[in-house]
This record gives sequence, C-alpha cells and structure tokens, in this order.
Amino acid sequence: MEILLTGGAGFIGSHLAERLLDLGHGVTSLDDLNDFYDPDVKRANIVPAQARPRYRFVRGSILSSDLLDDLFAETHFDALVHLAAWAGVRPSILRPAIYMEVNISGTLELLERCRTGGVRRVVFASSSSVYGGRVEVPFRETDSISRPVSPYAMSKAAGELLCHTYHHLHGLDVLCLRYFTVYGPRQRPEMAIHSFCRAVLEGRPVELFGDGSSSRDYTYIDDIVEGTVAALDRCKGFEIVNLGGAEPIRLDDLVALIGRVAGAQPRTEPAPEQPGDVPRTFADVSKAKALLGYEPKVRIEEGIERTIAWLRSRGSFTGQ
Repeated sequence: MEILLTGGAGFIGSHLAERLLDLGHGVTSLDDLNDFYDPDVKRANIVPAQARPRYRFVRGSILSSDLLDDLFAETHFDALVHLAAWAGVRPSILRPAIYMEVNISGTLELLERCRTGGVRRVVFASSSSVYGGRVEVPFRETDSISRPVSPYAMSKAAGELLCHTYHHLHGLDVLCLRYFTVYGPRQRPEMAIHSFCRAVLEGRPVELFGDGSSSRDYTYIDDIVEGTVAALDRCKGFEIVNLGGAEPIRLDDLVALIGRVAGAQPRTEPAPEQPGDVPRTFADVSKAKALLGYEPKVRIEEGIERTIAWLRSRGSFTGQ
C-alpha cells in the first residue's frame, strides 16, 4: 500500500513509519516539525527511515490546503494514518484555539481529501482522554464520552465524530484507535515516564502531582505500533477500539519502579493536582483482541528497562 502518515516525525509516527516500511509499504510522512518540543528531536526520529527507498518526508501542515492538494494529486494513497495533532492535556488548557484548529479543522481537511481523492481506508489516532474523569474501570468503547475535561480531550472526541460522519455520508472505512498513554524510546520529553526517568537518572527530584494515588494504563510503543498496523490491515466499516496495556500502575508505584530499574533512590517533590488531569485510566482491550488480534506483550517493568536503556545510550548521567 501507499500510505499517507501524518505526524510522521513524532514519537509514535516515526516508529510506525519504520514498521510499515519493514512490511513493504510506501510511506509519505507529513509533519510540520512545530516547536511544541525541540524540532531537532523530531528530525533525529526520522533519520533511520530516510535511508529507506519507499520513504518520503514532507514538511508541512495539515491545515495547508495547497500542500494537501498537491500531495493527493501526486500520489494515489491507499490509506491515511492520521496521527498529527497538538497533544497534551495541560498545554491545551493554555492554548485551546490551536487544538481546535489543528485537531478538528486539520482532521476535516484530511477527510475531505480522502473523500475527493478516493482514499477509502482511514486510521485515526484518538486518545484515552476522551473518557474524561470517569472512575468506573475498565474503560470500554461503549462508555459515554460526552463530558471531556480538557480541550485536548474534546478535540479528539470531535475527531472521532468527524470520522463517523464521513463514514456515514461517504462510505470511508475508518478505525479510530484510543491510545492509552504511550511510552518508550522517542517519547515526548514532557511526558511522565520520559521526564521521570530523566529526573531519576540525573539525580533531580520527580515532580509528583497530587498524592501519588492516580493511576495510568501505560502502553509500550511496540504494542501500539503492532495494534495500529493491525488496524490498517483490518479497517472496515466504522469502529472505535482501545489500545492499552491493560495493566494500570499508581503514580507513586511508577516512580518507585523507575528508581529500582535505574538503581537510584528517587526523590519526589509534591505539586498540586493539575486541571484537566484524570484520576485513572484503564483500557478494556477485549474488542482490540477480538477485532485486531491485539495482545499487549511488553509489561511495564520491561518497558521501563528499555526506556532507561535508551536514555542511557543517548548520554551520561550524574547522580547515580
């Protein structure tokens, strides 16, 4: 297949591009390399793929009508994997307008090009944040998502609705994947596991929001990539599917685990709970197992070991 992959220089996108190339697909990776975090990190992410013959990187925004027109005119894409978005709950509270523009209007621009360009297969990256502040677990795809608690969550829920609209009106086959807190090598530097691991390795205190009792269903990048590839292969009709690790861990237990793996005693620095944060996430992955053959394989202990090994391979650390 010829695949248009948006957000292809990011954490998930760069890993997914390499996997798709391994499987023999052609990948056009579209990314604007914005400054949400250091663009040089994203440039480094795509270096391995750039050596591959069926890979093409295009720098640009999903809001650029002219660029999208040119891309869809130059190449007949068999599928769209749409990962591009402004991400993060807390930043979306500070800059809600850009989340609405990119995550909603940008998704609309792409769906329109799929409609007019004959691209029938779409995989859309949604988020566990759409479940809001619910406390009943595990989270199931049939649960209500009518009460988001951040602009980011709202934008992802809106993206799902747009996808359903285009399936209903225009017959696009769409599979929306609700990712649950993805981590591993290349993870965005501000996200919990990356920032916690760096703090412990550098001998700095870990900023602990709340009392440490909140919990997350962390999902290792390799499992997310395999689930996304399966979604691309089995995209038919309209479906929403959770992709999670199905193994939640408390925040304080996560910090302790990072300390054990790193061989260092973590220090913590208390911080107030943040607006938009939710008390817990926990994916019911039974639908993913039935529909995609999805089975998360990397447990949190192994994932933390791999992440710390990756960080150590990138530089020396003090305070160990």
